[in-house]
This record gives sequence, structure tokens and C-alpha cells, in this order.
Amino acid sequence: MDNIRNIGVIGAGSFGTALAMILSNKGHNVTVWARNRAQVEQMSLTRENKKYLPDVILPADLHFTADLENAAKEKDYLIFAVPAQSFRGVFTEAAQYFNHEVPVINVAKGIEKGTLLRLSQVAKEILPDVNYIALSGPSHAEEVAREMPTTVVVAGDSHNLAVEVQELFNTERFRVYTNEDLLGVELGGALKNIIALGAGVSDGMGFGDNAKAAMMTRGITEMTRLGLALGADMTTFSGLAGIGDLIVTCTSMHSRNRRCGILIGRGTAPEKATEEIGMVVEGISTAEAAYALANQCGIEMPITECIYKVIHGEINAAEAVGYLMGRDTKNEMHIL
Repeated sequence: MDNIRNIGVIGAGSFGTALAMILSNKGHNVTVWARNRAQVEQMSLTRENKKYLPDVILPADLHFTADLENAAKEKDYLIFAVPAQSFRGVFTEAAQYFNHEVPVINVAKGIEKGTLLRLSQVAKEILPDVNYIALSGPSHAEEVAREMPTTVVVAGDSHNLAVEVQELFNTERFRVYTNEDLLGVELGGALKNIIALGAGVSDGMGFGDNAKAAMMTRGITEMTRLGLALGADMTTFSGLAGIGDLIVTCTSMHSRNRRCGILIGRGTAPEKATEEIGMVVEGISTAEAAYALANQCGIEMPITECIYKVIHGEINAAEAVGYLMGRDTKNEMHIL
């Protein structure tokens, strides 16, 4: 093919691997980095990511490395697919090795604990002129890797770069839209994980479809409320990075956040539930950051508040339900 690109994928979890497969199958030269050398050797030998994406055969031309310099140096694009709370450290280390004009495409969904920064803000602290794009939307890696139809959105400070990245990823089974609202896209991707935890708790407690529908609907209201307070565009939360990602994360057993919530709803302690999932549950750390941001902005986010308090052992799941159902009556149209 024309315009073959050298691409580094930093992070060999399920989604990083699935995106690497898309790009490799399009004919690009793709190298995937994992910190764990044993994982790199296993993937290279078996052509399978057994831990994160079992039973999926990886393209023969896909390369793997445990050397971050090898993954980042002399690349045309870099895709960061590490957990949100690991992004700062990995990005700082990788920045030694790549040309700082190279586009950085980040697919992690979260808010950094402590600083309360979105990941684009973290990247810009480290490289002020970084060419940054966020990729988000309803996209379980298990389905992406099996070429099931999936639609996502990309957003950044540069519309032209967003279009460039759109073309880089777009296939007959992976459709990419652009969006001008980087702030909203990042917030939508991060905040929906909190609501998915709540949907899982509801399922774990044995509640039905009514409760989950209410959780999701009032959840998108909370997400929008915080987004507006921080300067995002309301319409973004009606799109792929908002309601789209919320639906898939609250309803699918592929969702780690929902599965963690189910365990908590059944009485498992949050720390034990996270251990049992065996992978990073972004909603746990994002709940802490979102709760702090809500207080900072002086806005109400009752579902987020309850999830935060359940995670920190201040209340149990049954008490959270009582609090949410017993709040003062409201007008549904009240967002701010």
C-alpha cells in the first residue's frame, strides 16, 4: 500500500493490541510495547495476547518489544494505551525517544488523581507543544479485535490532525468520526466508568432494567453537568464519547467497571473486587478525581458521590440506594 507508516503502540493491554491489529492489517509497520518481557516473548511466539485478548490470532507482521526506545523512536505516530494513572510516567519516559512533532494518540480514559488533570493536560505539562489526539467511544477491544462493527470519535486541538488520524484508523468495520471538543470527549470517556460501576452495583444487588435505565439516564446528566461547568460542549455528551460509551460500558460483561460493580453489589469489598477483576478498573480512581472536581466546581453529582463513598467504605451499597432514591424531588430538566 502507499503511505506505509511506522507506528508505535505503547501498551499491550486489550485495546492497545486491538488497535495495533487494525493498523497492521491496513499494512502499516506496527510495534507494540509491553513492560513485561515475558508477555512480549509470549505474544511473539504464540501470536496471541493470552492475558488481555485470549483466542484472538495476532497478525504475522505485528512486532512486539519490551524496549520503550525501540517502540517510540523514529515513528510517524505514537498510540498510548496505558492505564490513565500510569500515563504520566510512561509518557515522560517515552518523550526522551520520539520527535516531539510526532502525533500522540491517547486511548486511555481517566482523570489523574491528585492533580485532577485530564490526560491531554498531563501530556502538555510534559510537552507543551504536543500534537495530541484523544480516541474514545463505545469500543470493547474484544469486539474490535474480531472485526465487529465499531464506531469511535477522535478529538484534538487541531482539526486537520484529527482528520489525519480519522483516515489512519478508518476501515469498513472501524468507523471514525471527528469532534472539535477535546475537553468533552476526554470527560465523557472518563466519567462513564463511574456510572458503569453504579450500573454494576445495581445488577449485583439484583435490581432490574428500570434501575439500570435510571442510573444511565441520570448518570449522563451528571456527566454533562460537570462537562458544562468545565467548559465542554453539551452536545458531545449526546455523542459517541458520552451516551454511546456509557451504554456499552453499563450493559456489557466485557466492561471491567460493570463487573467490578456487580461484585461490590453482591457484598465484595471494593479492594477485593478490583483484585478479582485482575486488571485496572479505571472507574475506581476516576470516581475520586470526579468527586473532587465536583466539589471544586460546586456542583451536585449524587451518583458519583455515592460511588466514591461506597469505594471508600463510608456507606454501603444499600445505603447509597436509599440516599439516591430519597433525595429531594427535582425537575428533570435541571442540569446546572
